[in-house]
Amino acid sequence: MKRKYIFLFLAILGLCYTWYYNIHYFMEYEVASFFHFFELAQSNLAGKSLGADLTVVVLTFFVWYIPDAIKNKVKAWWILIPLTFLVAVAFTFPLYLFMKANRMEKLAK
Repeated sequence: MKRKYIFLFLAILGLCYTWYYNIHYFMEYEVASFFHFFELAQSNLAGKSLGADLTVVVLTFFVWYIPDAIKNKVKAWWILIPLTFLVAVAFTFPLYLFMKANRMEKLAK
């Protein structure tokens, strides 16, 4: 199996795994909103730790992937910026690796 398909599988897993909980959140709370969601995520030290960790991961991802995508001429790379915040970095990071692998495969032909 090509590694790019592992990246695609991980992107799908990142989408399903995170949004399973997001959907349950929106079903459980009457006041469900992104602001309330982040307020709950920051309501204890464990959530704040995970939030800090995720913030550094997202920033590092952007600092690395944007110049990498431009250099390698990966198409539609910019769509991953809003998707990171609307879906999850667990989805967009492996999706970018899949997109890049596709680009590198086409250049090798």
